[in-house]
This record gives sequence, C-alpha cells and structure tokens, in this order.
Amino acid sequence: MKKRVFIAFAIEDEKFRNFLVGQSKHEDSPFEFIDMSVKTPWDNKWKEHCRSRIKGCDGVVVLVSKHTPDATGQLWEIRCAYEEKVPVMLMYVNDAQPTLPPLLKGKQVNVWSWPNLEKFINSL
Repeated sequence: MKKRVFIAFAIEDEKFRNFLVGQSKHEDSPFEFIDMSVKTPWDNKWKEHCRSRIKGCDGVVVLVSKHTPDATGQLWEIRCAYEEKVPVMLMYVNDAQPTLPPLLKGKQVNVWSWPNLEKFINSL
C-alpha cells in the first residue's frame, strides 16, 4: 500500500515539488503526494481543508530553500504537521543551505537524495 505524503514548499520552489511528484508517479514508488498548493489568499476554510489533508497523510516532506523563511503558507503547513504529530522530514532543495526560520531551528535538515527520501517513507 502506498504511503500518503504531504509536501510543503514555497511557491517559488514549485519546480522542486514537481520533481518529487514525478518520482511518485513511477510504478515502483512507495508513496503518493498530496498537493494543497494555492495561488490565492489564505482563508480559514482552506486552512481547515489543509489540516484535514495533513492529518490524513502518513508523513510530510518539507522542501527547505532560501524562500522558506518568507513562505507563510509553507510555515503554517509545517506548524500544522507538528501540531498534529504527523512525521516530518525536512529536505534541502539544493546544496545551498540557507538560514532556517525559527520554526526549524535545531531540526535536522536532510540532503535531497532518493536514499534519504526512501528511508523516511519506509519509516512511516
């Protein structure tokens, strides 16, 4: 059975999200992604729906980049996952390791690799 994984990303990092979604479409992929990306202002109905989606997932993959500290939607999704006690894996989108926002200070951030992703998925 495939694991349901929510992906939290800054909208500026959509291309990296697309790479992960592409991986999930492979026949032998052990996971599928849940996408809640929005391009319109946030409202309480969206937040309720998003929280419900996060709670229904086995885990959350967070794509961390230089855009993360200013990505209020992504930070809300991460906070929500922590509040709902859904397992979270933080993963840098590239070799640049930017300053982390306060919410992520002291947390382990993984290098983007298939083995790291696979290890997280298998732990769910």
